[in-house]
Amino acid sequence: QVQLVESGGGLVQAGGSLRLSCAVSGRTFISYAMGWFRQAPGKERELVTAISWSGTSTYYADSVVGRFTISRDNAKNTVYLQMNSLKPEDTAVYYCALKQGPAIATMTGQYAYWGQGTQVTVSS
Repeated sequence: QVQLVESGGGLVQAGGSLRLSCAVSGRTFISYAMGWFRQAPGKERELVTAISWSGTSTYYADSVVGRFTISRDNAKNTVYLQMNSLKPEDTAVYYCALKQGPAIATMTGQYAYWGQGTQVTVSS
């Protein structure tokens, strides 16, 4: 069994910053890629950013390029999402997800394990 637990969400004013964390525990894998998704009310879940096992490959949705940064600490089994210059349209529940294997993944179906989500609300 694998557990993913997100933390760091909250309420912030537009232009502010938040740092999300995702701690992975339970069954261990030799390597795994990670992604952060978000889902706003009435919208489909979308990939925000992803990172390979080594951290050398990353992906960002166009809407967050230059504002969000994904990183990971494999020794701590933790992935981070630094969100700067937040906008009201970033308001959503943010989920971290795990894909077995080292290669980065950009398709929702490639991720087998999901966290419960953390709410991020950006006020205008």
